[in-house]
Amino acid sequence: MREITLGQYYPVKSVLHRMDPRMKLIIMVLYIVMIFFIKTFIGFGIVLIFLALTIALSHVPLLKVLKSLKVIIILVIFTVVMSVLFYNGTAEDLIWSAGILKIYKEGLLNAGRMALRLVFLVLGPTMLTFTTTPVELTDGLESLLKPLSYIKFPVHELAIIMSIALRLIPTLVEETDKIQSAQKARCADFESGNIFKRAKAMIPVLIPLFVSSFRRADDLADAMDSRCYRGAKGRTRMKKLKVHFRDFAALFVMCVFFFAVLWLRYNFFPALIDLSAIPWII
Repeated sequence: MREITLGQYYPVKSVLHRMDPRMKLIIMVLYIVMIFFIKTFIGFGIVLIFLALTIALSHVPLLKVLKSLKVIIILVIFTVVMSVLFYNGTAEDLIWSAGILKIYKEGLLNAGRMALRLVFLVLGPTMLTFTTTPVELTDGLESLLKPLSYIKFPVHELAIIMSIALRLIPTLVEETDKIQSAQKARCADFESGNIFKRAKAMIPVLIPLFVSSFRRADDLADAMDSRCYRGAKGRTRMKKLKVHFRDFAALFVMCVFFFAVLWLRYNFFPALIDLSAIPWII
């Protein structure tokens, strides 16, 4: 549970840490959309280059970034196995067969694409939370959604809720570890037995966790009320958000990567380079 890094902020000095949170949110939206447009391993290679550049500029240790993948490793393995075993291909693509189990070449490629997509979808938001504080995320999200306030949409409240949710993820993970350690000291067993017995063994952990969560929510509400919090009206910020040249440069680089992926996907400008002549790219 301690390997969950989403919502954690890594305090170092880097270009990404100094970027405007609004630009980082826009870049993250483009990044997620780009992931779902990718259909080739060349496209995933472009995303890998983008992520490697981001990690290098953030000064966040690579091992700490890769720890975020431990949370989804079981999901990735399950997705790959299901995609390989239940893919129906043609006889020409058949690689191995044993009774009703058949493995096709296209099934393996499809499983690889799905696994890479899951991995990249986790690494991107993780880098956002590593380089942006919850307060900056709240201010950036509220600023981007400010036009919706003219139609009476609760922009500030939504931003506060998302910020609190991100901030409480590491806290709840730490609380879960403490409860599990306390239950293990009382001879609780969370590792033996089948999946149903393990799920039943988690009940003594989940009930105290829910009670602790409600207690924390009540304490947070009292703390906000004691500081006269009454919503967004009349509130000011200690730090004003300003967009600098580095923010536009980062957005430009993201747009270049985004256009490259779309070019590989839809083969723009075939007169320049006909990608359809290269079957392993399209």
